[in-house]
Amino acid sequence: MPHTLLVTAPTLARAGLDLLAAQDCRVLFIAAGQGAADIERLMAREPIDAVISRTLDLSAAAIAACPTLKVISKHGVGVSNIAVPAATERGIPVYVTPGANAQSVTEMTLALMFAAARKVNWMDSELRAGRWSRAQDGLQLSGRTLGLVGYGQVARRVAQACQAIGMPVVVYDPLLPAGADLQGAERAQTLAHLLPRSQVLSLHVPLTPETRGFIGAEQLALLPQDALLINTARGEVIDEPALIQALRDRQLFAAGLDTMAVEPLPADSPLLTLHNVVLTPHVGGSTPAALAAMALGAVQNVLGYLNGTPVAPSACVNPCVFNR
Repeated sequence: MPHTLLVTAPTLARAGLDLLAAQDCRVLFIAAGQGAADIERLMAREPIDAVISRTLDLSAAAIAACPTLKVISKHGVGVSNIAVPAATERGIPVYVTPGANAQSVTEMTLALMFAAARKVNWMDSELRAGRWSRAQDGLQLSGRTLGLVGYGQVARRVAQACQAIGMPVVVYDPLLPAGADLQGAERAQTLAHLLPRSQVLSLHVPLTPETRGFIGAEQLALLPQDALLINTARGEVIDEPALIQALRDRQLFAAGLDTMAVEPLPADSPLLTLHNVVLTPHVGGSTPAALAAMALGAVQNVLGYLNGTPVAPSACVNPCVFNR
């Protein structure tokens, strides 16, 4: 009998759809404008075998509502929108697609870094308003130290690119094993040692209870005057009111944010009033190439499990389910 899959979005890239079609799978989608409650209702009435989770929340209630559910895969790597403990309690593995969007997120990180350093967004808006406003006080990045919080696939690529233009790199990642190859970067033993050296700070950590609000007023105060802050990880990693105050006070030169604490960004967010912040709507991993790779990886994750040939346990965030 063909498998039934739910994609918690209106679409999935063709690479994933073609693989599903080749195995005669029935595919359900969540329409634009629908949300977590719609997912729960659909999962309560349909015999869904697998979920490919995108940006909408996959709640504990939705997981509990679907007795046929066997496997979940994130379309990406961040699982903060998936009730992983509820899945684990049911013995349902939750997979991710590590590395599938790493290059695209790397390039967005660099784009935000350069745009924030040279006030690109402000000059663009000035020109469109008919003013020849020339910002000549932008930052040259060569020679400035890049501090990386987290040193996974994206951070390593960012480090390589920044080293190529003459930026020293310092890394803080408590999960890195001793003796890990840092590719020419220096290791900071604590966040407090990293921050005072980070003339550019870039965040590359998942959202967990430990990293929520990880960068607050105390941490921002440790950064050098006129530092840049770049976040392509999760918005909740930063204490957003503290960041806004640091930008208003010009303690930070600028910030580049692809993720915010509340998404979509509310129309009354103070971030929208600041000229020294570059904003993008959580699209770091949303290029056609990255979307195709994530779709293919997520489909391979769920079909591999359903067909009895699961992918490597390293792609599973709750491998304890296999020990039952």
